[in-house]
Amino acid sequence: MLRLVAASLLIAAPALADMKLTMPGVTDGTLPLAQVLKGFGCEGQNLSPELVWSGAPTETKSFIVTAFDPDAPTGSGFWHWSAFNIPATVGRLDEASASSGGTPPEGMIHARNDFSQTQYDGACPPPGSTHRYVFTVYAMPLATLPLDSTASAAMVGFFAQTGALAHASVTVTYGH
Repeated sequence: MLRLVAASLLIAAPALADMKLTMPGVTDGTLPLAQVLKGFGCEGQNLSPELVWSGAPTETKSFIVTAFDPDAPTGSGFWHWSAFNIPATVGRLDEASASSGGTPPEGMIHARNDFSQTQYDGACPPPGSTHRYVFTVYAMPLATLPLDSTASAAMVGFFAQTGALAHASVTVTYGH
């Protein structure tokens, strides 16, 4: 009887999506200066990167995109970017579309990052260190999350971690 139940669960389980995420502006695994913060001793352009994704499950109703530094000396990492309610018809974000003054896709909402901004803010590790920056796209079963732009990136992360249908990540580094 147990085998029959297990077999029926395997048959009924949806196939996992083979999502892929790329950052066309990154050629050697190092975040380009265009995506580095302008401030806190860093001299980048603070432009959100171009991101391209594919392979989301057919049940996808929206996407979440995040950028997280797990190496930040905070005890909890550092959220550089969190955006949600990106329509399921979108499969790319152009460079600078999530930066101050950029043009994001209609419906996309930025959560507060750890700079207390509702936009992308680039890498800027302490001098002499190199950090990892994890960019992730999550396929979500809801068209809109019950959040607004006052939400923290961690709250968006909660919805992503507990409800995503699939996800894909790219990890890059930056140091100065």
